[in-house]
Amino acid sequence: MAADPILLVAGTWLGAASGVLAVLTIAGFLSRWGIRFRLVGITSFTALLSLSCLAFAISYNPRVNVPGAMQVPVVFDNGTDLVIAAAPDSLEAEAVAPTLEQVARNLRGGGRGGNGGQVQVRLRRVEAVEPGLARPVVLAETTRDLAASRQGGAS
Repeated sequence: MAADPILLVAGTWLGAASGVLAVLTIAGFLSRWGIRFRLVGITSFTALLSLSCLAFAISYNPRVNVPGAMQVPVVFDNGTDLVIAAAPDSLEAEAVAPTLEQVARNLRGGGRGGNGGQVQVRLRRVEAVEPGLARPVVLAETTRDLAASRQGGAS
């Protein structure tokens, strides 16, 4: 679990600011200031920002970069057990395996319930057969076990 230090600091400062604003809001109600209801909104919004920054800082996971891999777009994801990424024509043969590994390692397991946590990842290229007709060619394929990675195992 990686934490973003900037968001942790921002969340801490926003939390302190919401505490100060809460005290100011209570003082405003006791003194019957005209701005007291606006202070309620400002205080609650600042507290919400603080909690959001802290939650995102704790849950943030940066993308994995594999040496020798290219960034390729995911063109199909059925949400359960199949992900297909598109390889550009400029992708060299020695970059196919690292690129496929990078796509597989950057998958997130949330909501993928099919096939026992097994996700099939394919890297494909579209090649022209004749003018106006093309066919997909699978360059490489792997299976990622998301259930094992959630339990702390290697993927």
